[in-house]
Amino acid sequence: MSFQAYLDAVEKKTGLTPRQIIAIAREKGFDAPTVKAGTILDWLATEYGLGRGHGMAIVHVIRNGAKIDPRHVGSTGAHRDETDTLWLDGIATRPS
Repeated sequence: MSFQAYLDAVEKKTGLTPRQIIAIAREKGFDAPTVKAGTILDWLATEYGLGRGHGMAIVHVIRNGAKIDPRHVGSTGAHRDETDTLWLDGIATRPS
């Protein structure tokens, strides 16, 4: 499953775009460098019913923004993507 597919699945499950979830996380202070991934994962599981894989995709964008490692671009690995920039503004608005 591509990294983008994880984020798309989060949107389908929660009804919120990744950018909206990131904004909520920031309001709660989850973007602070001292906040552990487990704390964010617990919040995402409790609030939105997200599992670890989908939660870790959100943790990544909270901490690192929309960029992913270029080694995943065009690869055949588990987290392959077409571009090194993730679309955070929702499935309906993603350019084709």
